[in-house]
Amino acid sequence: MELKLGIINIRDVRFADRTEIKDDVLYVNKQELLKELKDDRFVSVDVDLAKPGDSTRILPVKDVIEPRVKVEGGGDIFPGLVSKVESVGYGITHVLKGVAVVTTGRIVGFQEGIIDMSGEGAKYSPFSQTLNICLVAQPKDELAPYEHEAALRIMGLKAAAYIAQAGCDIVPDNYETYSCPPLPQALKRYEGLPKVVYVYMLQSQGLMHDTYVYGIDAKGMLPTFISPTEVMDGAIVSGNCVSACDKNTTYHHQNNPVIHELFKHHGTDYNFLGVVITNENVTLADKQRSSDYTAKLVEWLGADAVIISEEGFGNPDADLMMNCTKLEKKGIKTVLITDEYAGRDGASQSLADADPLADAVVTAGNANEVIELPAMDKIIGHIYTADTIAGGFSGSLGRDGKIKVEIQAIIGSTNELGFSNLTAKGV
Repeated sequence: MELKLGIINIRDVRFADRTEIKDDVLYVNKQELLKELKDDRFVSVDVDLAKPGDSTRILPVKDVIEPRVKVEGGGDIFPGLVSKVESVGYGITHVLKGVAVVTTGRIVGFQEGIIDMSGEGAKYSPFSQTLNICLVAQPKDELAPYEHEAALRIMGLKAAAYIAQAGCDIVPDNYETYSCPPLPQALKRYEGLPKVVYVYMLQSQGLMHDTYVYGIDAKGMLPTFISPTEVMDGAIVSGNCVSACDKNTTYHHQNNPVIHELFKHHGTDYNFLGVVITNENVTLADKQRSSDYTAKLVEWLGADAVIISEEGFGNPDADLMMNCTKLEKKGIKTVLITDEYAGRDGASQSLADADPLADAVVTAGNANEVIELPAMDKIIGHIYTADTIAGGFSGSLGRDGKIKVEIQAIIGSTNELGFSNLTAKGV
Protein backbone atom coordinates (compact mmCIF):
# COMPACT_ATOMS: atom_id res chain seq x y z
CA MET A 1 0.00 0.00 0.00
CA GLU A 2 1.56 3.27 -1.15
CA LEU A 3 0.19 6.78 -0.71
CA LYS A 4 1.51 9.94 -2.35
CA LEU A 5 0.56 13.22 -0.71
CA GLY A 6 0.68 16.13 -3.14
CA ILE A 7 1.41 19.19 -1.00
CA ILE A 8 -0.19 22.42 -2.25
CA ASN A 9 1.07 25.29 -0.10
CA ILE A 10 -1.53 28.01 0.44
CA ARG A 11 -0.34 31.48 1.49
CA ASP A 12 -3.74 33.19 1.82
CA VAL A 13 -7.49 32.53 1.73
CA ARG A 14 -10.12 34.99 0.49
CA PHE A 15 -13.80 35.05 -0.40
CA ALA A 16 -14.55 35.32 -4.12
CA ASP A 17 -17.11 34.48 -6.80
CA ARG A 18 -15.47 31.14 -7.52
CA THR A 19 -13.81 28.48 -5.38
CA GLU A 20 -10.35 27.93 -6.84
CA ILE A 21 -6.61 28.19 -6.22
CA LYS A 22 -4.58 30.81 -8.08
CA ASP A 23 -1.02 31.88 -7.33
CA ASP A 24 -0.99 30.00 -4.01
CA VAL A 25 -4.18 31.78 -2.85
CA LEU A 26 -7.34 29.83 -2.02
CA TYR A 27 -10.49 31.64 -3.13
CA VAL A 28 -13.79 30.46 -1.62
CA ASN A 29 -17.28 31.12 -2.94
CA LYS A 30 -19.02 31.66 0.38
CA GLN A 31 -22.58 31.33 -0.93
CA GLU A 32 -21.79 28.11 -2.79
CA LEU A 33 -20.16 26.67 0.34
CA LEU A 34 -23.19 27.62 2.46
CA LYS A 35 -25.44 25.90 -0.07
CA GLU A 36 -23.36 22.72 0.33
CA LEU A 37 -23.76 22.94 4.12
CA LYS A 38 -27.49 23.62 4.30
CA ASP A 39 -28.97 21.69 7.24
CA ASP A 40 -32.46 22.18 8.69
CA ARG A 41 -31.19 21.33 12.18
CA PHE A 42 -29.52 24.74 12.35
CA VAL A 43 -31.18 28.14 12.59
CA SER A 44 -28.25 29.71 10.78
CA VAL A 45 -24.83 28.88 9.38
CA ASP A 46 -22.17 31.43 8.52
CA VAL A 47 -18.58 31.28 7.27
CA ASP A 48 -15.82 33.58 8.51
CA LEU A 49 -12.05 33.77 8.09
CA ALA A 50 -9.32 33.95 10.74
CA LYS A 51 -5.68 34.39 9.74
CA PRO A 52 -2.37 34.30 11.63
CA GLY A 53 -1.69 37.60 13.37
CA ASP A 54 -5.34 38.70 13.39
CA SER A 55 -6.77 40.07 16.62
CA THR A 56 -9.31 37.25 16.52
CA ARG A 57 -10.51 34.65 19.00
CA ILE A 58 -12.42 31.50 17.94
CA LEU A 59 -14.51 30.06 20.78
CA PRO A 60 -15.79 27.39 21.39
CA VAL A 61 -13.97 25.21 18.87
CA LYS A 62 -15.46 21.78 18.12
CA ASP A 63 -13.16 20.38 15.44
CA VAL A 64 -10.35 21.33 13.06
CA ILE A 65 -10.03 19.62 9.66
CA GLU A 66 -7.45 19.84 6.87
CA PRO A 67 -8.86 19.93 3.30
CA ARG A 68 -7.63 16.89 1.35
CA VAL A 69 -8.91 15.35 -1.88
CA LYS A 70 -8.29 11.99 -3.49
CA VAL A 71 -7.16 12.42 -7.11
CA GLU A 72 -6.07 8.86 -7.87
CA GLY A 73 -6.72 5.51 -6.21
CA GLY A 74 -9.64 3.84 -4.47
CA GLY A 75 -12.01 5.41 -2.01
CA ASP A 76 -12.27 9.04 -1.03
CA ILE A 77 -11.56 11.22 1.99
CA PHE A 78 -13.52 10.55 5.22
CA PRO A 79 -14.92 7.14 4.18
CA GLY A 80 -18.13 6.09 5.88
CA LEU A 81 -19.02 9.67 6.75
CA VAL A 82 -19.10 11.92 3.68
CA SER A 83 -17.97 9.34 1.12
CA LYS A 84 -18.64 5.67 0.47
CA VAL A 85 -17.15 3.02 2.74
CA GLU A 86 -14.16 2.08 0.61
CA SER A 87 -10.61 1.41 1.74
CA VAL A 88 -8.30 4.41 1.58
CA GLY A 89 -4.59 4.92 2.17
CA TYR A 90 -3.22 4.40 -1.32
CA GLY A 91 -3.04 6.33 -4.58
CA ILE A 92 -2.60 10.10 -4.71
CA THR A 93 -4.15 12.63 -2.33
CA HIS A 94 -3.76 16.39 -2.66
CA VAL A 95 -3.36 18.40 0.56
CA LEU A 96 -4.18 22.10 0.96
CA LYS A 97 -1.33 22.79 3.38
CA GLY A 98 -1.73 25.78 5.66
CA VAL A 99 -5.56 25.75 5.52
CA ALA A 100 -7.97 24.44 8.18
CA VAL A 101 -11.73 24.22 8.53
CA VAL A 102 -12.77 25.12 12.10
CA THR A 103 -16.26 24.37 13.45
CA THR A 104 -17.76 26.59 16.14
CA GLY A 105 -21.06 28.12 17.27
CA ARG A 106 -23.13 27.50 20.37
CA ILE A 107 -21.36 25.11 22.73
CA VAL A 108 -21.93 21.37 22.26
CA GLY A 109 -20.17 20.07 25.37
CA PHE A 110 -18.17 21.84 28.07
CA GLN A 111 -14.91 20.30 26.86
CA GLU A 112 -14.35 22.58 23.89
CA GLY A 113 -11.80 25.30 23.52
CA ILE A 114 -10.09 28.41 22.25
CA ILE A 115 -7.94 29.35 19.27
CA ASP A 116 -6.36 32.80 19.47
CA MET A 117 -4.81 34.06 16.24
CA SER A 118 -2.44 36.43 18.05
CA GLY A 119 -1.24 37.31 21.54
CA GLU A 120 -0.24 35.01 24.39
CA GLY A 121 -2.77 32.29 23.56
CA ALA A 122 -1.48 31.98 19.99
CA LYS A 123 1.80 30.59 21.34
CA TYR A 124 0.00 27.52 22.70
CA SER A 125 -2.10 26.41 19.71
CA PRO A 126 -0.66 25.27 16.36
CA PHE A 127 -3.89 26.47 14.75
CA SER A 128 -2.94 30.09 15.34
CA GLN A 129 -0.65 29.55 12.35
CA THR A 130 -3.21 28.10 9.93
CA LEU A 131 -5.54 29.99 7.60
CA ASN A 132 -8.84 29.12 9.27
CA ILE A 133 -12.16 28.87 7.46
CA CYS A 134 -14.62 29.02 10.36
CA LEU A 135 -18.12 27.54 10.25
CA VAL A 136 -20.39 29.26 12.78
CA ALA A 137 -23.50 27.09 13.17
CA GLN A 138 -26.40 27.98 15.49
CA PRO A 139 -28.55 24.91 16.27
CA LYS A 140 -32.28 24.91 16.87
CA ASP A 141 -33.17 25.08 20.57
CA GLU A 142 -34.71 21.60 20.58
CA LEU A 143 -31.63 19.95 19.07
CA ALA A 144 -30.09 17.51 21.57
CA PRO A 145 -26.33 17.88 22.25
CA TYR A 146 -25.47 14.50 20.73
CA GLU A 147 -27.36 15.28 17.52
CA HIS A 148 -25.83 18.78 17.53
CA GLU A 149 -22.33 17.26 17.69
CA ALA A 150 -23.09 14.80 14.87
CA ALA A 151 -24.53 17.51 12.61
CA LEU A 152 -21.64 19.89 13.24
CA ARG A 153 -19.05 17.13 12.74
CA ILE A 154 -20.48 16.17 9.34
CA MET A 155 -20.78 19.83 8.37
CA GLY A 156 -17.06 20.36 9.00
CA LEU A 157 -16.10 17.29 6.96
CA LYS A 158 -18.37 18.36 4.08
CA ALA A 159 -16.83 21.83 4.09
CA ALA A 160 -13.30 20.41 4.01
CA ALA A 161 -14.22 18.04 1.17
CA TYR A 162 -15.82 20.88 -0.83
CA ILE A 163 -12.87 23.24 -0.36
CA ALA A 164 -10.33 20.53 -1.19
CA GLN A 165 -11.89 20.06 -4.63
CA ALA A 166 -10.14 23.29 -5.61
CA GLY A 167 -6.86 21.35 -5.42
CA CYS A 168 -7.83 18.52 -7.77
CA ASP A 169 -6.16 19.92 -10.89
CA ILE A 170 -3.40 21.92 -9.20
CA VAL A 171 0.19 20.74 -9.69
CA PRO A 172 1.51 20.20 -6.14
CA ASP A 173 4.60 22.01 -4.86
CA ASN A 174 6.06 18.66 -3.84
CA TYR A 175 5.11 15.05 -3.15
CA GLU A 176 5.59 12.96 -0.04
CA THR A 177 5.48 9.18 -0.58
CA TYR A 178 4.61 6.69 2.16
CA SER A 179 4.84 2.96 1.57
CA CYS A 180 3.36 0.28 3.83
CA PRO A 181 3.92 -3.18 2.25
CA PRO A 182 2.14 -6.40 3.29
CA LEU A 183 3.34 -7.66 6.67
CA PRO A 184 5.39 -10.67 5.37
CA GLN A 185 7.34 -8.29 3.10
CA ALA A 186 7.72 -5.73 5.86
CA LEU A 187 9.16 -8.32 8.24
CA LYS A 188 11.74 -9.49 5.69
CA ARG A 189 12.76 -6.12 4.28
CA TYR A 190 14.73 -4.91 7.31
CA GLU A 191 15.43 -8.10 9.22
CA GLY A 192 18.32 -6.64 11.23
CA LEU A 193 16.35 -3.69 12.62
CA PRO A 194 14.10 -3.56 15.71
CA LYS A 195 10.43 -4.02 14.76
CA VAL A 196 8.24 -1.17 16.03
CA VAL A 197 4.44 -0.87 16.20
CA TYR A 198 2.47 2.23 17.10
CA VAL A 199 -0.44 1.69 19.53
CA TYR A 200 -2.89 4.51 18.85
CA MET A 201 -5.40 5.02 21.68
CA LEU A 202 -8.69 6.59 20.50
CA GLN A 203 -11.03 8.49 22.81
CA SER A 204 -14.27 6.50 23.17
CA GLN A 205 -15.51 6.94 26.73
CA GLY A 206 -19.19 7.19 25.96
CA LEU A 207 -21.60 9.94 25.03
CA MET A 208 -19.81 12.95 23.49
CA HIS A 209 -16.44 11.18 23.73
CA ASP A 210 -16.34 9.48 20.37
CA THR A 211 -13.85 8.75 17.60
CA TYR A 212 -14.90 7.27 14.27
CA VAL A 213 -13.05 4.69 12.16
CA TYR A 214 -14.45 4.34 8.65
CA GLY A 215 -17.64 5.85 10.08
CA ILE A 216 -17.91 3.37 12.97
CA ASP A 217 -17.81 4.58 16.58
CA ALA A 218 -14.59 3.23 18.09
CA LYS A 219 -16.22 2.41 21.43
CA GLY A 220 -17.72 -0.79 20.02
CA MET A 221 -14.63 -2.13 18.32
CA LEU A 222 -11.87 -4.53 19.28
CA PRO A 223 -8.28 -3.36 18.72
CA THR A 224 -7.29 -3.81 15.09
CA PHE A 225 -4.37 -3.33 12.71
CA ILE A 226 -4.50 -0.42 10.27
CA SER A 227 -2.11 1.01 7.73
CA PRO A 228 -0.70 4.39 8.79
CA THR A 229 -1.53 5.71 5.32
CA GLU A 230 -5.23 5.08 5.97
CA VAL A 231 -5.02 7.54 8.86
CA MET A 232 -3.62 10.20 6.50
CA ASP A 233 -6.57 9.66 4.16
CA GLY A 234 -9.20 10.43 6.81
CA ALA A 235 -10.09 6.93 7.99
CA ILE A 236 -10.07 8.25 11.59
CA VAL A 237 -12.23 11.26 12.44
CA SER A 238 -12.71 13.16 15.70
CA GLY A 239 -16.15 13.32 17.26
CA ASN A 240 -15.36 13.98 20.88
CA CYS A 241 -15.62 16.78 23.41
CA VAL A 242 -12.60 15.78 25.50
CA SER A 243 -10.64 18.70 26.95
CA ALA A 244 -9.40 21.07 24.26
CA CYS A 245 -5.73 20.84 25.20
CA ASP A 246 -5.35 17.14 24.49
CA LYS A 247 -8.18 16.24 22.15
CA ASN A 248 -7.12 14.87 18.78
CA THR A 249 -9.00 16.93 16.24
CA THR A 250 -9.46 15.44 12.78
CA TYR A 251 -6.53 17.62 11.67
CA HIS A 252 -4.34 15.92 14.30
CA HIS A 253 -5.32 12.50 12.97
CA GLN A 254 -4.60 13.53 9.37
CA ASN A 255 -1.17 14.87 10.37
CA ASN A 256 -0.25 12.52 13.23
CA PRO A 257 3.40 13.38 13.99
CA VAL A 258 4.06 10.00 15.63
CA ILE A 259 3.28 8.29 12.32
CA HIS A 260 5.34 10.80 10.35
CA GLU A 261 8.36 10.43 12.66
CA LEU A 262 8.16 6.64 12.53
CA PHE A 263 8.16 6.79 8.74
CA LYS A 264 11.12 9.20 8.83
CA HIS A 265 13.29 6.66 10.68
CA HIS A 266 11.84 3.57 8.99
CA GLY A 267 14.51 1.45 7.33
CA THR A 268 17.42 3.17 9.07
CA ASP A 269 16.82 3.01 12.84
CA TYR A 270 13.95 0.50 12.96
CA ASN A 271 11.31 -1.34 10.97
CA PHE A 272 7.92 0.40 11.33
CA LEU A 273 5.35 -2.38 10.90
CA GLY A 274 2.15 -0.34 11.23
CA VAL A 275 -0.53 0.87 13.62
CA VAL A 276 -2.73 -0.91 16.15
CA ILE A 277 -5.75 1.24 17.01
CA THR A 278 -7.46 0.63 20.32
CA ASN A 279 -10.21 2.35 22.28
CA GLU A 280 -10.41 3.94 25.72
CA ASN A 281 -13.14 2.47 27.86
CA VAL A 282 -15.27 3.26 30.89
CA THR A 283 -15.74 -0.08 32.66
CA LEU A 284 -12.97 -2.28 34.05
CA ALA A 285 -14.13 -5.28 31.99
CA ASP A 286 -13.94 -3.28 28.77
CA LYS A 287 -10.49 -1.97 29.68
CA GLN A 288 -9.27 -5.50 30.36
CA ARG A 289 -10.70 -6.80 27.08
CA SER A 290 -9.14 -4.08 24.93
CA SER A 291 -5.75 -4.11 26.64
CA ASP A 292 -5.58 -7.93 26.48
CA TYR A 293 -6.39 -7.83 22.78
CA THR A 294 -3.92 -5.03 22.12
CA ALA A 295 -1.09 -6.91 23.79
CA LYS A 296 -1.97 -10.13 21.95
CA LEU A 297 -2.15 -8.40 18.57
CA VAL A 298 1.16 -6.56 19.02
CA GLU A 299 2.85 -9.82 20.11
CA TRP A 300 1.45 -11.65 17.05
CA LEU A 301 2.89 -8.93 14.82
CA GLY A 302 6.32 -9.74 16.22
CA ALA A 303 7.05 -6.27 17.56
CA ASP A 304 10.13 -5.62 19.68
CA ALA A 305 8.90 -2.22 20.86
CA VAL A 306 5.85 0.03 20.74
CA ILE A 307 5.01 3.69 21.09
CA ILE A 308 1.67 4.28 22.82
CA SER A 309 -0.18 7.60 22.62
CA GLU A 310 -3.09 8.49 24.90
CA GLU A 311 -6.01 10.82 24.25
CA GLY A 312 -7.54 12.62 27.21
CA PHE A 313 -6.72 12.15 30.89
CA GLY A 314 -8.01 10.69 34.13
CA ASN A 315 -10.00 7.57 33.27
CA PRO A 316 -7.92 6.82 30.12
CA ASP A 317 -4.76 6.80 32.26
CA ALA A 318 -5.88 3.34 33.42
CA ASP A 319 -6.14 2.13 29.80
CA LEU A 320 -2.68 3.59 29.13
CA MET A 321 -1.11 1.73 32.04
CA MET A 322 -2.89 -1.55 31.26
CA ASN A 323 -1.64 -1.43 27.66
CA CYS A 324 1.85 -0.60 28.89
CA THR A 325 2.17 -3.24 31.61
CA LYS A 326 0.74 -6.09 29.55
CA LEU A 327 3.15 -5.37 26.70
CA GLU A 328 6.15 -4.95 29.03
CA LYS A 329 5.37 -8.30 30.67
CA LYS A 330 5.54 -9.90 27.22
CA GLY A 331 9.05 -8.48 26.81
CA ILE A 332 7.94 -5.74 24.41
CA LYS A 333 9.45 -2.36 25.32
CA THR A 334 7.08 0.60 25.55
CA VAL A 335 7.36 4.37 25.29
CA LEU A 336 4.29 6.33 26.42
CA ILE A 337 3.14 9.76 25.28
CA THR A 338 0.75 11.57 27.60
CA ASP A 339 0.22 14.94 29.23
CA GLU A 340 -0.16 15.90 32.88
CA TYR A 341 -2.78 17.33 35.20
CA ALA A 342 -0.44 18.15 38.05
CA GLY A 343 -2.33 21.09 39.53
CA ARG A 344 -1.70 24.76 38.96
CA ASP A 345 1.45 24.58 41.08
CA GLY A 346 2.65 21.39 39.36
CA ALA A 347 2.87 19.56 42.69
CA SER A 348 0.00 17.07 42.32
CA GLN A 349 0.13 13.52 40.94
CA SER A 350 0.42 13.89 37.17
CA LEU A 351 -1.57 10.82 36.12
CA ALA A 352 -4.54 9.06 37.69
CA ASP A 353 -2.74 5.73 37.38
CA ALA A 354 0.92 4.67 37.33
CA ASP A 355 3.12 1.57 37.33
CA PRO A 356 6.88 0.95 37.75
CA LEU A 357 6.92 -0.74 34.32
CA ALA A 358 6.01 2.62 32.75
CA ASP A 359 9.61 3.81 32.89
CA ALA A 360 9.81 5.60 29.51
CA VAL A 361 7.26 8.41 29.37
CA VAL A 362 7.15 11.54 27.21
CA THR A 363 5.10 14.42 28.63
CA ALA A 364 3.28 16.98 26.51
CA GLY A 365 3.04 19.43 29.42
CA ASN A 366 0.90 20.33 32.44
CA ALA A 367 -2.62 21.28 31.35
CA ASN A 368 -3.36 23.05 34.65
CA GLU A 369 -0.94 25.90 33.99
CA VAL A 370 -2.85 29.21 34.15
CA ILE A 371 -2.36 32.04 31.66
CA GLU A 372 -4.14 35.29 30.83
CA LEU A 373 -5.31 35.86 27.28
CA PRO A 374 -5.60 39.45 26.03
CA ALA A 375 -8.84 40.91 24.69
CA MET A 376 -9.38 40.51 20.95
CA ASP A 377 -10.98 42.86 18.45
CA LYS A 378 -13.04 40.08 16.89
CA ILE A 379 -14.81 37.02 18.31
CA ILE A 380 -15.90 34.14 16.07
CA GLY A 381 -18.39 32.05 18.03
CA HIS A 382 -19.54 32.87 21.56
CA ILE A 383 -17.29 34.57 24.11
CA TYR A 384 -19.56 33.75 27.07
CA THR A 385 -18.47 30.09 26.98
CA ALA A 386 -15.11 31.09 28.51
CA ASP A 387 -16.61 30.64 31.98
CA THR A 388 -17.97 27.15 31.29
CA ILE A 389 -15.44 25.32 29.10
CA ALA A 390 -13.01 22.90 30.75
CA GLY A 391 -10.07 24.96 31.99
CA GLY A 392 -12.25 28.00 32.53
CA PHE A 393 -14.16 28.91 35.66
CA SER A 394 -16.67 31.43 36.95
CA GLY A 395 -15.00 34.79 36.42
CA SER A 396 -12.57 33.62 33.71
CA LEU A 397 -13.98 36.20 31.32
CA GLY A 398 -13.18 39.71 32.49
CA ARG A 399 -15.25 42.78 31.71
CA ASP A 400 -12.38 44.05 29.59
CA GLY A 401 -12.50 40.96 27.35
CA LYS A 402 -9.41 39.34 28.83
CA ILE A 403 -9.68 35.66 29.75
CA LYS A 404 -7.87 33.90 32.59
CA VAL A 405 -7.83 30.13 32.01
CA GLU A 406 -5.82 26.97 32.38
CA ILE A 407 -4.10 26.05 29.12
CA GLN A 408 -6.48 23.06 29.22
CA ALA A 409 -8.91 25.41 27.43
CA ILE A 410 -6.63 26.02 24.42
CA ILE A 411 -6.99 23.70 21.42
CA GLY A 412 -3.91 21.51 21.04
CA SER A 413 -1.83 23.07 23.83
CA THR A 414 -0.80 19.72 25.38
CA ASN A 415 -1.70 17.37 22.55
CA GLU A 416 -0.60 13.82 23.33
CA LEU A 417 0.60 13.11 19.81
CA GLY A 418 3.21 15.80 20.29
CA PHE A 419 1.40 18.08 17.83
CA SER A 420 1.91 21.17 19.97
CA ASN A 421 4.21 24.10 20.67
CA LEU A 422 5.37 23.32 24.21
CA THR A 423 8.87 22.06 24.82
CA ALA A 424 11.13 21.20 27.74
CA LYS A 425 13.86 23.43 29.14
CA GLY A 426 16.69 22.41 31.45
CA VAL A 427 16.91 24.28 34.76
